[in-house]
Amino acid sequence: MSESSRGTVLLTGASGFVGSAVMEQLLLAGYQLHALVRRPGTFAVPEGVSVYGGDVTDPPALLQAAQRCQFAIHCAADYRLSLRPREVSQMVSVNVGGTANVLQAAAAAGIRRLVHCSTVGTLAFERSGRVCAEADTSASSALLAGPYKRSKWAAEKLALEHPYSGLEVVVVQPSTPVGKGDRRPTPTGRTIRDFLRGRIPAFVDTGLNLVSVDAVAQGHVLALERGRPGRSYILGDQNLTLRQLLARVADLAGVDPPRWRVPLSLALATAAASEGVARLVGRAPAVSLTSVRMAAHPMYVDSRRAQSELGWDTGDLDLALQQAVEELKPERRGRAWSI
Repeated sequence: MSESSRGTVLLTGASGFVGSAVMEQLLLAGYQLHALVRRPGTFAVPEGVSVYGGDVTDPPALLQAAQRCQFAIHCAADYRLSLRPREVSQMVSVNVGGTANVLQAAAAAGIRRLVHCSTVGTLAFERSGRVCAEADTSASSALLAGPYKRSKWAAEKLALEHPYSGLEVVVVQPSTPVGKGDRRPTPTGRTIRDFLRGRIPAFVDTGLNLVSVDAVAQGHVLALERGRPGRSYILGDQNLTLRQLLARVADLAGVDPPRWRVPLSLALATAAASEGVARLVGRAPAVSLTSVRMAAHPMYVDSRRAQSELGWDTGDLDLALQQAVEELKPERRGRAWSI
């Protein structure tokens, strides 16, 4: 560790969408990093980063990466909404078991403070679309739609109630990050990509909160430095209907916005049929029941706690959307989109 370093951070999920943005912000803030990545050979290593091969389901690899670290940020997660039945246990192993492994490795290595990246998906949203704050965390995972939300709820609870003395844990709850670097992409990035390819001609009547991925990354660093142990912080910016989001994407891309609203009942029937076909052919469904069930409850949030206690800035959502569109749009050939 160099004399100018502010300390060394164990970072999981460094090759992911949010994790790579967190890595960038940590380096800008003057930290050294131990990055745990599954495929080190494909990872571009910035100066100030030591790479360790492995993942959060591998306790020995985690413990090795945690050595000589004072801090940890746990971003690694299995973030999918469309799953085959056999993949649910894999998600639980990563999101819940992986979090337990990270906590144990951090405690064993003498790490003082850990930031756990959760999601606003653990909150108790309602059909009314009321705006939720940190106190509105769901009372039970059974009330949440889909394996992803339920596994992240269990992981968040584990992080906040961990048994390790001397380890301070702060939780951040990002809303829906957008911006550069969503290459795989995330479910939100896939929605933007599919819309730009003409595969989403209509919309359901729902809403969500969007935020710049760079602002989310800055929120992780601020939580590490200023967050109160045992406390959670929502990192969200603008509450938008799905129609408003797609209209903004359409304007940025120079294409027509969607015109038709699909009733939720029709969307549910379409998703059920899509999942039935997917099971027969052995692939993920084009439209998942989980995503449609989530749409029944608009995900609007209030991030004033993070702004007041952490000094967090919500960032530039317009720029983030522009960056997302530039990366996710199909290549142009003449005047037509190439798909």
